[in-house]
Amino acid sequence: MKARLTPYYNQLVYDSCLKSFWRRKTLVKFLRQCGVSEQSLSTWSSDETKRDLLDRLFDVLPRSEEGRSIILQMAHNLMEQQSFPDLTNWEDTDVKIKAAHEAVMRLRIQHREQEESIQTEEDRKAARARFLQHQEKVNQSQQTLQRLNDRLNELGKRLGTQQAGYDFQDWFYDLADFSEVTNKRPYEDKGRGIDGSLTVSGTTYLVELKFRADQADAPDIDSFYKKVTSKADNTMGVMISISGYSSVAKQEASGARTPLLLLDHGHLFLVLGGVMSLSEIVNRVRRHASQTCEAYLPAGEFGK
Repeated sequence: MKARLTPYYNQLVYDSCLKSFWRRKTLVKFLRQCGVSEQSLSTWSSDETKRDLLDRLFDVLPRSEEGRSIILQMAHNLMEQQSFPDLTNWEDTDVKIKAAHEAVMRLRIQHREQEESIQTEEDRKAARARFLQHQEKVNQSQQTLQRLNDRLNELGKRLGTQQAGYDFQDWFYDLADFSEVTNKRPYEDKGRGIDGSLTVSGTTYLVELKFRADQADAPDIDSFYKKVTSKADNTMGVMISISGYSSVAKQEASGARTPLLLLDHGHLFLVLGGVMSLSEIVNRVRRHASQTCEAYLPAGEFGK
């Protein structure tokens, strides 16, 4: 017990010790087992009572960490008692044992209450620490999202340029890293450029990124569809077109068992706003595709 040994607690230990042992030899043995030094025990003269020795000990022990540990050890040993052999074979044995039982019971009750109080305090401290840690994480997340949002705004000033397209790739995978989505950045496969991949809920998605001023159209869908279907059977594809999709593109991407999902700037802003994670968005659009055969679900209709 990580206890501050209060004067009342010390008094209960003192009282239990006084009433649990009647013979000098037995009391000395008990105190020695609890860690009281031989030097301290040797000060007990033959003309002194038990109270004299315990008064002296309990005046000194609470002043040091070692002494408080001894009191705590005494308390544990006293509370473990189920019988009082040293109180037997006296004329008033019953009275002595009853008094000892009551003293130890009071100690047990106070000890339990003190432990519960300490545990409650520790729980409050732990809860407070978790809250502060969560707040720190939230603050860091908000700062990271703000930086990502600022970067995207800067990229928007160069929308449609080749370099902006490459920079958008870096930006998108930084967003994926922030969302703790397993990913692979752009790579080449048999001479064909792949804009990377994501793994969400056990499914691998090839990624196609479009950072153009015009909407993605049917040829973009057709080209991406061929990339995706040339891979393993369970591979799917996610296209992210910052400017959205033509109606024909949406239609071409949709259909029974479509392997394609379509995202646009609206979905990205859900992540940047801290509303949903990237993986949650991918799973939501996939669920919609499974239920309707439609590859595209606008961010504004997620709640429907």
